Amino acid sequence: MTTGRAGVATATVVTAVSVVTMILGYLNKARCTGAPFDEAGRSLVFDRIKDSSVCYSDIQFLWLDRGIDQHIFPYLNGGISADGTLIGGTVEYPVLSGILMWIGGLASHTDAQFLFYSAVLLAPFGALTAWMLGRTVGSIALLWSAGPALILYAFHNWELPVVATAVGAVYVMSTTWPLRVRACLAAALLAVGFCLKLYPGAFVLPLALFVLVGGRGGRELAVPGRLDVRGAAAVVAVAGAVVVAVNLPFALIGYDGWRASFAFQEMREADITTNSIWYWGLRVLYATPSTSPETSEANEAAYQSMVSVLSPMFVLAAFAAALWFGWRRYGTEGTYPWIQISAVMLASFLLFHKVHSPQYTLWLVPFFVLLRIPWQVVTAYLLADLVMGIGVFKYFAALSSGSDASTEENVVLVGVWGRAALLVVLIVLFARSRERRHSESPVRVVDPPSPRITEVSA
Repeated sequence: MTTGRAGVATATVVTAVSVVTMILGYLNKARCTGAPFDEAGRSLVFDRIKDSSVCYSDIQFLWLDRGIDQHIFPYLNGGISADGTLIGGTVEYPVLSGILMWIGGLASHTDAQFLFYSAVLLAPFGALTAWMLGRTVGSIALLWSAGPALILYAFHNWELPVVATAVGAVYVMSTTWPLRVRACLAAALLAVGFCLKLYPGAFVLPLALFVLVGGRGGRELAVPGRLDVRGAAAVVAVAGAVVVAVNLPFALIGYDGWRASFAFQEMREADITTNSIWYWGLRVLYATPSTSPETSEANEAAYQSMVSVLSPMFVLAAFAAALWFGWRRYGTEGTYPWIQISAVMLASFLLFHKVHSPQYTLWLVPFFVLLRIPWQVVTAYLLADLVMGIGVFKYFAALSSGSDASTEENVVLVGVWGRAALLVVLIVLFARSRERRHSESPVRVVDPPSPRITEVSA
């Protein structure tokens, strides 16, 4: 962690830049809002320009059909219909995101107000992320604060709080508190992230393994030479307890509404809106020249069924491989690389999950900051994401207008497959990477191997 006045000054600059960037991001999304409004408070301009002007946001879109415009507290009286339609105020995100959505809508009577109040609610999380990254690694954190992803996606969806929890866990782990204390606090933050958007929950496992082997070089083992099973178990237990504490009241009071948020994601199909390799790759194998509606429906059902099996299978296999590779690195270096393995797990999820929404790039950018990845690869990924993030909406605009969309489709293909290829590269680079030092020294620092562990400490 950066220390002293210079460290604070750097973090302050990084944070200030993030605020300016988020203002630009809000102004971009706000182009889709404004009078006149219809009777439900929807800006009439929204449907006309949201894709062609690339100002669409899920925040503005979900003002309707989720009970937000009616100020309904989420989940308690909701559910999901047989066709996958959410009813009664339920939203398709975990409970803490749903609560944030509800708070953003309390004082809102139009989608423009909802976007504004949501931005006010979310922006501090983006600034906090910038501050923590700046304190942890220094000026390289400007990649978060001044990058295109923050402009495009800061207020596209409710991602900033969950990113703050993931970065917060790394920040806590960079302190000098006792290992078990800081690891349990980090696990609690990751659990809160799970209750926002799920993905940080996966990072609990590499964190637990980091504690199991005594932190860096095994120097923080309670008993030298013995695996800290109790400490690792505490990490998992704290994360589980936080998840239960957050979710249990909703599950008890409104089980159908609470369960519906998960059911919605399970039922979601890998369609044209998901931007995944499955739709733009596997689906081609199920396309036939037949014009029979029955054949087309059967092929589509077979494709969706295959994705529902292959996607989670590949994700879980990639997670297991990542954890195993981390253990191999521990065997040669003496430290379990929990941040690197977390990055590998995230990149694998983005590659293989059936949905790859544009705003997920915000999840990845902090790892570009925290880990030493060649700048050429980072630049290439951000450019591919930019192509995808803009091209997909231009594609939707061309389709809705009935004009020839072949050029726009090719742009989307470049974005999808360029991003996918780079994720494969990133998986390898993350797995082998070193943490970035705040001094930005070109000299690599490798922790010495820990003493050989021969016993297990309960």
